[in-house]
Amino acid sequence: MIQKINNMLNISNKNKVLFSSLEKYSSIKSLSTRPHYKILNRIIVVVSIFGIIFLFLPWTQNISGTGAVTTLKPNQRPQTIQTVISGRIEKWYVQEGDFVKKGDTILFISEIKEEYFDPNLVKNTKNQVDAKKQTVSSYDSKVITLSSQIRAIEQERVLKLEQARNKITQSILKVKSDSMDLVAVRTQVRIANIQFNRSVELNKEGLKPLTDVEDKRLKLQEVDAKLITQENKFLTSKNEFINAKVEIGRITAEYSEKSSKAQSDQFTALSNKYDSEAQVNKLENQFVNYKIRNGFYYIKAPQNGYLNRALQSGIGETVKEGTAIVSIMPSNYEIAVETFVDPIDLPLINKGEKVRVWFDGWPTIVFSGWPDMSYGTFGGRIVAIETFISDNGKYRVLVAPDPEEIRWPKQLSIGAGAQSIALLNNVPVWFEIWRTLSGFPPNYYKPTDKKTKDKK
Repeated sequence: MIQKINNMLNISNKNKVLFSSLEKYSSIKSLSTRPHYKILNRIIVVVSIFGIIFLFLPWTQNISGTGAVTTLKPNQRPQTIQTVISGRIEKWYVQEGDFVKKGDTILFISEIKEEYFDPNLVKNTKNQVDAKKQTVSSYDSKVITLSSQIRAIEQERVLKLEQARNKITQSILKVKSDSMDLVAVRTQVRIANIQFNRSVELNKEGLKPLTDVEDKRLKLQEVDAKLITQENKFLTSKNEFINAKVEIGRITAEYSEKSSKAQSDQFTALSNKYDSEAQVNKLENQFVNYKIRNGFYYIKAPQNGYLNRALQSGIGETVKEGTAIVSIMPSNYEIAVETFVDPIDLPLINKGEKVRVWFDGWPTIVFSGWPDMSYGTFGGRIVAIETFISDNGKYRVLVAPDPEEIRWPKQLSIGAGAQSIALLNNVPVWFEIWRTLSGFPPNYYKPTDKKTKDKK
């Protein structure tokens, strides 16, 4: 059979190596009799078995980051104290490294602007405010007086109009009376004419003497004169009635002018009052501003802490408003770590996830895939994730101590270096090796929140 195969493959028996012929050499005999190769083969087999088992061990995927120690709250981080106003440094009350309490004076600056040089500026402004308030009170009194004057004018106008109306009524009655008297006089004139004419006729007939005619003529002339007098009296009564009506118009116009003038004076007083009140408010604002500005000459500590560094030095140095004077580190703070992760790992980071943290200068043995076997690492939880990329091309993540883990060292100082690993899914070792060699990111996942619901 072998010969047939050799013939088919065109293999010659001359090229065949006969291993049995090698046994005649002593070196071959010694190699075949050594036991080390058997032990080595066993070791290789055992290592291979352990290697295969190792490939199926669980591996915790993680995201590493580097950062520094900081504080959890913004008001607990190192800050600088700035001047609110411009001034010249006159006196320092503290030095670097001192502990200050909230409200303690750090330094005193003097004024450099000419409009605030007056040492009695606040007092003088207060006097101006008081004077303007007196002006406002005077205008209030004037407004009240003018109101009383307007009421008196209105009352007088009512009385005058009532008097004029009564006079019109009297004029109407007098016109009626004079008209009746005029009618009576005209009747007397007619009767006197009739009597005179009758006396003339009877005199012509000789029945009446001439003296009787003369008496009748005299009486007629008297009645005519009385008629003229009564007509004049009637016209005078009518003129008095017209004058009474004109008087009502004159009284209305006169008192309207008086009332308008008083109201105009009242409105002027009110306008001056409001203007004075505006000036009072402006002066009060200036007074308060000057008073508050006097308090800015003393720069005080905003909270308890330690003075790290004096950013301005010397006596007589001029500083502008907003200039940083000293830096202060609050004494009470909650420690945290700010770490930075690559943009490709940002979708895998979620608030509340657990993180392992270790610090520079702290003895540490880290196994990133087996966090339980690490030494010198501390537990943390993600409390904030910055959604805008930082200047270093990474995203900032804030990590706070995990209350369920051991407490972080008290010896840590703000700004110390720190490294972190965010724990993700558990996968086999072979999968992690394959993912790393392929350049794939860790598996994307969302942490599940376990919430218990109360039974009703």
